[in-house]
Amino acid sequence: MALMETFYLSHGAPTLAIDETVPARKFFQSWQQSVFKEKPSSILVISAHWETAHPTVNVVDRNDTIYDFYGFPKPLYQIKYTPPGAPKLVRRVRELLMASGIDHVDEDKKRGLDHGAWVPLMFMYPEADIPVCQLSVQSDRDGTHHYNMGKALAPLREEGVLILGSGSAVHNLGSRLPYGSPVPSWALEFDDWLKDALIEGRYEDVNHYESKAPHPKMAHPWPDHFYPLHVAMGAAGEDSKAKLVHSSWTDGTLSYASYQFTEPK
Repeated sequence: MALMETFYLSHGAPTLAIDETVPARKFFQSWQQSVFKEKPSSILVISAHWETAHPTVNVVDRNDTIYDFYGFPKPLYQIKYTPPGAPKLVRRVRELLMASGIDHVDEDKKRGLDHGAWVPLMFMYPEADIPVCQLSVQSDRDGTHHYNMGKALAPLREEGVLILGSGSAVHNLGSRLPYGSPVPSWALEFDDWLKDALIEGRYEDVNHYESKAPHPKMAHPWPDHFYPLHVAMGAAGEDSKAKLVHSSWTDGTLSYASYQFTEPK
């Protein structure tokens, strides 16, 4: 079953997994009913929380749950989400990336799923029965590099693979505000610019957001949470249509804006 869609998901803070007051929880919980009803053959997650020098995929028989955070409530560390690994998908990812001119794609044979993957997936696919593979980002590269990675991976959709970029549309942990605080103007301006640019198909502007967007360094002091968007965008094709499928905020400066990219039939 070929899939027409890819997605960029804003996962916010790890506490999404246990905090019922986070508005985005309902979005992720309604995934199979309201957002994406097809069951993929496997899932490829490009997570903000795996940064490597070269594109890297994890090769495991079963994914462990990685608690890549500290200082949170104990129940968060008791959650287990352990879907099967996807060795066949790993081979295809490496094959496609290297065919596109990337000459170095590494394998990690021990790594499981970081919270950028397992926190949203535990709500989206609670059965944990779909094989999952992760692909890293290269934060020392640019948006175009990640967009081209996505373009190379587009054939996976024909094989029923669901491609998910996981980050946060606005992600400035150093400027977080107390609960209930209004969203600052710089964060809203970047979030609105991104929505308009994606819906209008200005993907090149998004690739060069550092010079095109308002307040890019405030919205993303480090680009790790933004580059998964570029991969999802590239994997859908340059003629794809973007749709905002969820929008909410926590801590004033964490945007949960999430997007669907659909290739025209």
